[in-house]
Amino acid sequence: MPINSFENYPMSWKPSIDKTEKPIYQALAGQLEQDILNGVLLPGTKLPPQRELADYLDLNLSTISKAFKVCELKGLISATVGSGTFVSYDALSNAYLLDDKKPRHLIEMGATLPDSASYEPLLLQLKNMLQETDYEKWFGYGRSGESRWQKDAAIKLIQRGGFETTVDHILFANGGQNAIAATLASLCQPGDRIGVDHHTYPGLKTVAAMLSVQIVPIKSVNYEMSPTAFEYACKNDNIKGIYLIPDYHNPTAHCMSVENRKRIAAIAKKYNQFIIEDATYHLHNVKPLPAVASFAPEQVIYIASLSKSIAPGLRLAYVAVPSQYKEPISKALYNLNISVSPLLAELSARTIVSNQFEALIESHREQAFCRNQVLNRYLADYTCLGTETGIFRWLLLPGKITGAEFEALAAQQGVQVYAAERFVVGNSCPDRAVRVSICAPDTLEELERGLIILERLLNDLT
Repeated sequence: MPINSFENYPMSWKPSIDKTEKPIYQALAGQLEQDILNGVLLPGTKLPPQRELADYLDLNLSTISKAFKVCELKGLISATVGSGTFVSYDALSNAYLLDDKKPRHLIEMGATLPDSASYEPLLLQLKNMLQETDYEKWFGYGRSGESRWQKDAAIKLIQRGGFETTVDHILFANGGQNAIAATLASLCQPGDRIGVDHHTYPGLKTVAAMLSVQIVPIKSVNYEMSPTAFEYACKNDNIKGIYLIPDYHNPTAHCMSVENRKRIAAIAKKYNQFIIEDATYHLHNVKPLPAVASFAPEQVIYIASLSKSIAPGLRLAYVAVPSQYKEPISKALYNLNISVSPLLAELSARTIVSNQFEALIESHREQAFCRNQVLNRYLADYTCLGTETGIFRWLLLPGKITGAEFEALAAQQGVQVYAAERFVVGNSCPDRAVRVSICAPDTLEELERGLIILERLLNDLT
């Protein structure tokens, strides 16, 4: 028993550890982790002050600090200056959103999958490639020096998304998440901090946890990162950079205003902060807004992946990298990738250069518009944030039900949606909301069946 314990003393956590287990800070960290995972400490619980806990356990303050740091790096707890340390709301969230197998007996409306309109044109392009006499080169190693024209294709796609750059800045990655991982691995050390929105892409959270990079939620106003809060974090939170999804933010479906893009870019330049601009959804805009990178090209790592705009099987991303970051990110991508698939790089480049990608994007947009019209018809009485060219919406829930509770309820009725708790960062309070993917169902009929179920569940809550 702790030497200084007294039964009625009000503490949210009273651990009991074996002090013969060395090192003690690891034993304490292990106890804290287990109490979180086992539900003894619920998300949002404020932990005792470190000094108070040290007195209770008769341990050095440094031992408590080291134990808390271990759990903070794992994303289990989050400390806020002036407020204390809390169990993270996302401590128990499932960061891997796409299951290994398609859920049986569930209508998939969780994963952000585009419709299948691109498959046939890509198949025809691929068949033409494989009929060429030197087709075997698509199955060897790719060499970056041979890809000049493919980089020209990257420039064309990136321009279409609202950013002007040159081939000297282009790198290839095996998808957007791979590019994020390489960027964090090259620009951050374990324990470094980067700023993000209160709800953010779970793939970013997963990568940051693997690299022991801490993610710090930065206050949002009207669903977009506050420039004032970003500047405060630059001055007080010791962050090295931020991660943004300016267009069709995942999961809230919000598009950042041009004014805020300019202000955030200016702050990044002022404090020499890097910005990872995830442009996964830029091409869903009919008229793309200027990228954040266009206002601070020397600070922004711009990642244009093809999985949501063309086809999910095209595991390729074009990365426009400022000169100051190019060498470390290039080395990280090489060490993570060795090389991207020559087959996919060639197929993607031909699709872009032939302008076939414009038809594919337009086809995706038409399908998204049609499906959003169906959603609007069934969920007209509820708040579904997002626009009619996006492939998912952010459904705000009525009553007092949480996103996690609604996700479980919907799954019981045969529909998969994703709760806000899966996306929330640190001790931020999650929205009472779920992300609803309207393009994931295979057919319009399946989408309607899913929406009928969701509408019935929502009606029962009101």
